[in-house]
Amino acid sequence: MKIKKEKARERISFLRREIDNHNRRYYVENKPSISDFEYDLLIHELQSLESAFPDFKSETSPTIRVGSDISESPPLKEFRQVPHKYPMLSLSNTYDKPEILSFNERIEKILGSKCDYFCELKIDGTAISLTYSGGRLLRALTRGDGTIGDDVTFNILKIPSIPKEIPQDSVIKDFEIRGEIYMPWDSFDKLNAKREAVGEPLFANPRNAASGSLKLLDSSEVTERGLDALFYHIVTESNNFETHSEYLNWAGKCGFNLSANTKLCHNIDEIFEFLDFWDSGRKRLNYPTDGVVIKVNNISFQSQLGYTSKFPRWATAYKFKAERALTRLISVDYQVGRTGAITPVANLEPVTLSGSVVKRASLHNAEQMKILDIHLGDMVYVEKGGEIIPKIIGVETSSRDYTASAPTFPLICPDCSATLVKEEDEAKYFCPAYDSCPTQIKGGFLHFCSRKAMNILAGEATIDQMYRLGYIHQLSDLYKLTKDNLLFMDGWKERAADRFLESLQKSLSTPFYKVLYALGIRHIGETSAKNLANAFGSIESLQSATKDNLLSVDDIGEIMAESVLEYFSKESNLKVINELKDLGVKFSSDNSDTFVSDKLKGMTIVVSGNFSVSRDEIKRVIEINGGKNSSSVSSATTYLVAGEKMGSSKKEKASKLGTVILSEDEFFHLIR
Repeated sequence: MKIKKEKARERISFLRREIDNHNRRYYVENKPSISDFEYDLLIHELQSLESAFPDFKSETSPTIRVGSDISESPPLKEFRQVPHKYPMLSLSNTYDKPEILSFNERIEKILGSKCDYFCELKIDGTAISLTYSGGRLLRALTRGDGTIGDDVTFNILKIPSIPKEIPQDSVIKDFEIRGEIYMPWDSFDKLNAKREAVGEPLFANPRNAASGSLKLLDSSEVTERGLDALFYHIVTESNNFETHSEYLNWAGKCGFNLSANTKLCHNIDEIFEFLDFWDSGRKRLNYPTDGVVIKVNNISFQSQLGYTSKFPRWATAYKFKAERALTRLISVDYQVGRTGAITPVANLEPVTLSGSVVKRASLHNAEQMKILDIHLGDMVYVEKGGEIIPKIIGVETSSRDYTASAPTFPLICPDCSATLVKEEDEAKYFCPAYDSCPTQIKGGFLHFCSRKAMNILAGEATIDQMYRLGYIHQLSDLYKLTKDNLLFMDGWKERAADRFLESLQKSLSTPFYKVLYALGIRHIGETSAKNLANAFGSIESLQSATKDNLLSVDDIGEIMAESVLEYFSKESNLKVINELKDLGVKFSSDNSDTFVSDKLKGMTIVVSGNFSVSRDEIKRVIEINGGKNSSSVSSATTYLVAGEKMGSSKKEKASKLGTVILSEDEFFHLIR
């Protein structure tokens, strides 16, 4: 059935918000809420819709951007953020062998010949990039958002297996080497046993433990975590070797840990043999894996194939199917999410799955419980999708006790006892008491303080403590906190209090579009908040907007328009906005926020490559000078702004279409 354009726009907006939320939970919070497979389904659906409706493509879409592990709420002693010299991209992935055949066919078609592939296990850890200069370790960066990462050099120095310098007679002295920081299963078990003994929460899996350990503020603690590293890719401007495997052999001789479980494959049959062997063989390893990475081995072929905005075209990842186990359902709890969504969580008899003990699993929503026809005491099949989050995928009804009863989904909120509601187009029940439900209130504060919103130095533990002490109930209360209030809180010292108050003061200069996003209006993400701010200019104009006014704004559909109208219809929301306004928060745009000139009015511009400033900054400059950003070159493109290391495909297409190509200097000269 063909989807209508308006429905497609709403679905695209919904998918982008969902994927951004899951990226934050996976990369920043280390608390993923869906499996890799479910995440990939969302990405594939969004890609299909964006392809079918190119008018709705966006530079900020998660199909173009990679996820980010940069914390939205930096700790009191945050890591320094440093740009990557070369972007750290993601990999395309598949769960099906026919797609590997298609991948090979595309490669051979572009190259006009067959090629060898280097296959290696995909380690389930946290990505790292080490820079060596003159043969000595200069810096270690996390992947971050692919363009900027956290500097974790001091913590990396605590991992014994990582070379601090390489042999002086090495043929390459200046390079980046990329790999995965991981926690072996035995280290993971010891760490969780120690945490359980002192009553600390356990890590869900080694990937979360490795990521969390790498971000410890006290680097001396890293030594005790038992982290290790495996490296798989070298980035250098030297041309000493012709193949990926030769570069890895060189890295091994320099002292870097490499996976022993690799294979140079000369055809598809050899690739499939490797996949089949490790699908079961990985269970014998002392580290977690979730698939196999398949790379074109020849470096010149890699250059010829190039990159998309998010993936290298010369590599892909094959993901193993998730493992499953059979265990008994004991009971069901119901959790309240930040937006009020109620999620059922199953309590299970402990069962070992993918190397860790599983006691809880997601049931998603009431509809899924009905589809499963689940009963208390049932034997259920549990799957760790993508080896991360357990979920119940089926019931073994043949062993059901005939007296067993189905769990009853609650009619009231388990947190505040408000009557739950369910909209027709929603799968989940929601608690409507967003201004009195403790979980939702604290979630609203976390969103307000996040880096992409007001950038206030307050994480989950801080917000929880402030709420328990009665310091905060509505957003404006944050700006009424005193230093004495903060010093009364557990663990707070003078410097921490000063830094928090400084971040509060600094947040008063946050642009209107970010303030609008920070309010947490349901369904309104970063892009839609910016579009609304540009269209209306002030909170007063937005408050008085009609539904037709709202629908005339780019990217705003029926659901979002209704949500905005509902938000401003509530007196409690208007009261908070007025208090925030009186406290100095910006609720109107000025030229520095959204508009400087109309020099680029009517122009569509593509930005590609590396620049002296971030690509986001150049895109912001385009927007405030009246231009429109695009991710791909087409007949509608006015300019291609070309930086260093730009992929050849965009440049070739621009040349064919006669699109004007500007250097960074030429672009800035144009707008001066």
